[in-house]
Amino acid sequence: MDASGSQQLFDDWDDISDSEFLNIPSEQQSIEPQHPLNSETHGEHFDSPCASTSSQHNMNEEALAQETVKTENVSGLKRKSLHENSFSPMQRFFKRHLSVTLLCDQSWCEMKTVYNLLKPLVKRKEMQRAEVQIGKQIHLSREREIQDVVPVDIRTREDGEAIKLLNMLHMIPLLEAGERVREFPVFGVQKGVFVMGVIDELMYNQKGELVLNELKTRRQNSLPSSAQDKVNCFQVGLYKLLFDGLVRGEVKKDHVLNHLKLRSDQILGAGVQAHAKSIGVQVTTFEEVVDALLITVSCSDLPCIDQLQIEYYHQGSSGPIGTRVAPFDEVQVRTELQGHLAYWKGHREPKGVDIEEAWKCRSCLYKQTCDWTKNRLQVSDQQAAHSSS
Repeated sequence: MDASGSQQLFDDWDDISDSEFLNIPSEQQSIEPQHPLNSETHGEHFDSPCASTSSQHNMNEEALAQETVKTENVSGLKRKSLHENSFSPMQRFFKRHLSVTLLCDQSWCEMKTVYNLLKPLVKRKEMQRAEVQIGKQIHLSREREIQDVVPVDIRTREDGEAIKLLNMLHMIPLLEAGERVREFPVFGVQKGVFVMGVIDELMYNQKGELVLNELKTRRQNSLPSSAQDKVNCFQVGLYKLLFDGLVRGEVKKDHVLNHLKLRSDQILGAGVQAHAKSIGVQVTTFEEVVDALLITVSCSDLPCIDQLQIEYYHQGSSGPIGTRVAPFDEVQVRTELQGHLAYWKGHREPKGVDIEEAWKCRSCLYKQTCDWTKNRLQVSDQQAAHSSS
């Protein structure tokens, strides 16, 4: 049984659930999230109190995009670079946190990630493609196999986030009892940055090991290339870091309240309080929900995740392609994450793919305007001219 918020806004948990995704209007950036009560949530969210805030966010993003375009089009003036700003990218793009999805996009191509933020309308159009919708439908059908949707009216940001935490509270005893759960939210602070994600599925294998299973859908009826597999392995590795941190009690109440700018003393709406009571949780304020969740998860019998696997399905037939067990090297995952966070903190400029992976640019929406590609071509032409001379 899923608890579903009736008025949730976009930016907080960027890994939104498939049921949420299919409710995203094509003209607006507001959504209606579907969060697990019995099971899980598929989103990375913890922000946005009202439509006016969301609208302002969109206006600011598009203003940034327009500013960049205008500067590029003024002849005789120095072209404005993507990193030229007195604010860090976290500040520039109004990020209280980062999602696992965003970090994985960055792992594929950092320049594309930046352009997606500068040009949100282009990104939104891409997300409406048929193959993306098919993939989401496959996810959603899997999600609904073990849970129903229970609508809960929410009025504030705190209401929306309380629903997600209450869904986690409902799932923890199910997982302790050996049941399978899907759409389980995870979060924590990594190198001073709050990171959020949603695990597709948690279950136990015949050996009694806790297995994280990530579902991926593909247009081609074949397993992915090594480049895509590398990104997927980073994704599940990051999920493991966050989940294990929750179980070990590393996440503190101040992390949730301070990083996400949530009000601890906010009284929860009547619908949220009634929903909490229906699952055996007596809470009045948002702080009480956070306390209940963190105490429950850290004192539970849940182990750290033992195995990571990625399950691939074909979009055309909805049939399985195959399953890969993902290796986990904690040092490697943390090193890659630290490199990504260096950009968001403003410690370095954004960068594109290496020359060996230039094939990624062929299908990129920004290949005609990408500064990284243009600079690489200029260097290549200069090298060719130097060789010929």
